[in-house]
Amino acid sequence: MIPAWLQIRDHGVAIHLLVQPRASKNEVIGAQGEELKIRLTSPPVEGAANRLCCEYIAKKLGLAKSAVTLEAGETSRHKRLFLPGVSAAQVLAALAVPASPAKK
Repeated sequence: MIPAWLQIRDHGVAIHLLVQPRASKNEVIGAQGEELKIRLTSPPVEGAANRLCCEYIAKKLGLAKSAVTLEAGETSRHKRLFLPGVSAAQVLAALAVPASPAKK
């Protein structure tokens, strides 16, 4: 079953993220509602968190940084990224999404 935060498209997938900036380390937390929560070390200033978000997801999936596109959420914690040429199975395996979200 495909999680709600993952959307299959003709030429890749889109992932819906909830980003927590200024974290102590970059990490995938898990599903939170219809989004995948991730923590990033960069502050949400001048697009730094957006750049790190794309770079972090690209690195986890073995893609070029330029391959990951921010489709929505430029000024929001709620973001949508497009990953071309990637399958849902690859995303799920690469992000090692926990079965249930961590409680903090």
